[in-house]
Amino acid sequence: MGRVRSKSDLPTKICPVCQRPFTWRKKWQDCWDDVKYCSERCRRRRSEAQT
Repeated sequence: MGRVRSKSDLPTKICPVCQRPFTWRKKWQDCWDDVKYCSERCRRRRSEAQT
């Protein structure tokens, strides 16, 4: 059995579109370094953040 982590111990990032923090998710365990956006909605709106 793996080590149990508290939610406050999980890494976080700031979404460049909505400027909100988002927390690591298990589905991102293999690609966390590549994750930039908190959601599919923000990923689609990424052109608005590049102004």
